[in-house]
Amino acid sequence: MKKTDKLRVEAYQKSLELAKSRGLANPFESEWEQKQAIERAKNDYAFMVKRYFPHYAAFDTPDFHIDFAKKVKANPAFKGFAQWGRGLAKSVVNNIMLPFWLWINEEQCYFVLIGNNYDRAAQLLDDIRAEFEANPQIQKDFGTQINPGNWESGFFITKSGFIGQAIGAGQSARGLRVKDKRPSHIVADDLETKDINKNPKRQREYAKWIEAEILPTMDGDVRRFVQANNKYAKRMIQTILQEEHPDWLVHQINAYDPVTYQPAWQGKYSATYYKSLETEIGIIAAKSEYNNDPHSEGTIFLESQIQFAKRPRLNQFKIIYGWWDVAYGGTATSDYNAVVVQGLYNPDFWVLDVFLKQCKMDEAISFMCQYQKSLPKTVMIHWVFEAQFWNDAVKDTIAVVEKKENIKLNIIKKNVAKVRKYDRILSLQPYYQNGRIFYDERLKSHNDAQQALSQLYGIEPGYSTHDDYPDAHQAGIAMLEPYVTNENGEYAEILMGDYKPSENLY
Repeated sequence: MKKTDKLRVEAYQKSLELAKSRGLANPFESEWEQKQAIERAKNDYAFMVKRYFPHYAAFDTPDFHIDFAKKVKANPAFKGFAQWGRGLAKSVVNNIMLPFWLWINEEQCYFVLIGNNYDRAAQLLDDIRAEFEANPQIQKDFGTQINPGNWESGFFITKSGFIGQAIGAGQSARGLRVKDKRPSHIVADDLETKDINKNPKRQREYAKWIEAEILPTMDGDVRRFVQANNKYAKRMIQTILQEEHPDWLVHQINAYDPVTYQPAWQGKYSATYYKSLETEIGIIAAKSEYNNDPHSEGTIFLESQIQFAKRPRLNQFKIIYGWWDVAYGGTATSDYNAVVVQGLYNPDFWVLDVFLKQCKMDEAISFMCQYQKSLPKTVMIHWVFEAQFWNDAVKDTIAVVEKKENIKLNIIKKNVAKVRKYDRILSLQPYYQNGRIFYDERLKSHNDAQQALSQLYGIEPGYSTHDDYPDAHQAGIAMLEPYVTNENGEYAEILMGDYKPSENLY
C-alpha cells in the first residue's frame, strides 16, 4: 500500500470513530417523537446540527451558519461564497452539514466536492461518507446507508441515493453523471493555494473552468454552487468570479471586530482571543487570515524601500513633530486615528513612533500625552493636526484628556495645501526611492506600525483602502522639510527627489 493510501485509510478510520462517537440523541425516543424530531431537523438548521452532528458542534451553532444555510436552501439555483475567516467552520458546514440538510429536505443530492487536487478533495469527501456509514443517529432515522460496490474514497452512493463525488481543481468535469442524475450541489473548498495565488494566469484559468465546465455540468432545477474560502489575498479565484458575477452572494463573515475584538462566534471564542492572536502572529497576518482583510504588497511604495535602523538619541534630532490625523468614529468601518511622530536627523527623516487605531479621539490624545511624558527634558515635540478638523468636540476632548493626564500638549492647527490627497502622498515616493526615510527598528514588531505600512503599500491609482497613516505621514514630513539644511548649514528649499542616496545607514 502506498504511503498516501495508508494515511488516507488511517484518516478515514478516525472519521468513522468520530461519527460513531455521536451516539443517539435519545435512546428511548418513541416513534412519534422520532418523526417529530426529523421534521423539525428539516426546518431548523441548528436543531439538525445538534441532533446529528454534536461531535462536530462543541459550541452552539452561530447565527451566521444558520443564515447562510437558509439562504442556500431557499434558492435551488444558489451561487455564492462562504467567505468566512479562519476557524469559523466553513469546511465542516459546507462539506458535511449543509449537503446533509439539503438531502433530508429534498430526498436527493448529487454532491460534488472540489479540492485543490483530487487527493485533497477525496479526503474532504470522506468526512461525510463516514457520517453516512457510522453515525448512529443517521442510521436510526434513515436506515443503513453503506452501499457495498459504491463505497470508495472519492465516490460513493448511499442506499437512499445520496451521491458524493470528489474532483480536483482543473480536472475535466464534462459529462459528470450517475445514470440519469447530474450534480445538484457543488462545493469548491479552499481551491487557492499559495502557488496558485502567485500565478494570475492560473487563477483566471480556474475561474473560467468553474464557469465553463463546473456550472454547466449541473442540469436541472437544482443547481447550487458554493465556494468556501477566506479572502486572504487581494486577488483570488473567488474575487475574479465575484467581479464577473456581482449577483452571486458574497456571505462574508469576519472572525472579530478589529475595534472591540468581539468575536463573530461568541459561543466558541472569548472576548480576548483575537487580541491575543494579533499579538502572537501580528496584526497584518491576523486581519488577512481571520478578517478577510488581505495585506497589499504594494506597487508604488515597496517593502524593499522600508529602512529600519537604530534610532539616534532623540536630543540629536533637529526638530520633532507629531501629526495627528483626526477620526471621530471608533467603529470597525470608520477611519483610523493616526498619530505619527517624526523627526529630522539631517538630512534624513525618521518615523519614531506610530499610533493607528479605529478608536475614539481620546485614545489618540492619551497616546500623545504619554509620549510627551516619556521624552527626556532636553527634547521637545510639536503636536499638529489639520485645521479643518477643529471643532468644539475636538477642543473639549483635548481639554478633558490633558486634565486627566496632567499635561499640556500645546497642540496647534495647520492648514493643509489644497492638493489631491493621492498626489500629496505620492510626493513621499522620491524620499523612499532615495533612501531618505528611516523607521526606528523597534517598530518592526509594532502592530500599529505594521498596519501603517500596510496602508502605505495599498496606495495606488484608484485605491479604496484606508489612507490615514500615509496622509499623516506625508503631512508630518512636510512640516520637517523646511528645516533641512544644505552643506553650509543654511536652510535650503530642497525639492522632493533632489537628494543623493543617503549614507546615513545604521
